Amino acid sequence: MYFCVNFFEVKNLWWKILCVVLLGFVLVQGFLGDVPRLNILNETIRNLYFHVGMWFAMIAMMTVSVVYAIINIKNGKLIYDLKSTAFAHVGVLFGFLGLLTGMLWGNFTWGSYWPDDPKIHGAAITVLIYLAYFILKSGVTDMEKRARISGAYNIFAYVLLVLFLIVYPRIAPSLHPGNGGNPGFNTYDLNSSMRVIFYPAIIGWILLGVWIATLQFRISALENRKLLKELNS
Repeated sequence: MYFCVNFFEVKNLWWKILCVVLLGFVLVQGFLGDVPRLNILNETIRNLYFHVGMWFAMIAMMTVSVVYAIINIKNGKLIYDLKSTAFAHVGVLFGFLGLLTGMLWGNFTWGSYWPDDPKIHGAAITVLIYLAYFILKSGVTDMEKRARISGAYNIFAYVLLVLFLIVYPRIAPSLHPGNGGNPGFNTYDLNSSMRVIFYPAIIGWILLGVWIATLQFRISALENRKLLKELNS
């Protein structure tokens, strides 16, 4: 019986174990592994595993958040609003980490923590838009009304995320690789040895985001009896 219970727990924890293994691998190889010796970038290319990976994680968290927001609007179950909020919280966290790692990288490569670049401005605006999402939620006391309004705003915010982070930097002059006519990492400096670390980094950061969002969701559900009953129904 004890073996069966522990086997069941390990079976459900496989993705968390994978997250720890992947990020452990990324941390070790990210600081100690070999990287291409390129002009300007030099050793700062190691930030690719962290900065870019965190932005991928942010977009993934916001995508899950907007999906739950749509489901909530369609079904009217508050539990989906709770999940949407949890993933949006983690998305904003990764957004701040992405901005911070980007500022450090930009200072080394472009000589400024905040150069005039559309992708940097778009990233900052996107984070502010989602911060307004939390302010909006805190200003409405009725739970059902708050879920509907915040769900609609979440969809609006996600559309702006796509415009500011993906569309606009590709049509405007930008310092970032792969934007504004600049060569992307895949054609410039992302060699085969870096790919072995870069792709696991993306998966690892996304799994970490899901892990944190799941914990926050469970804590919020336990704090609200109505949502907890809905969860168990």
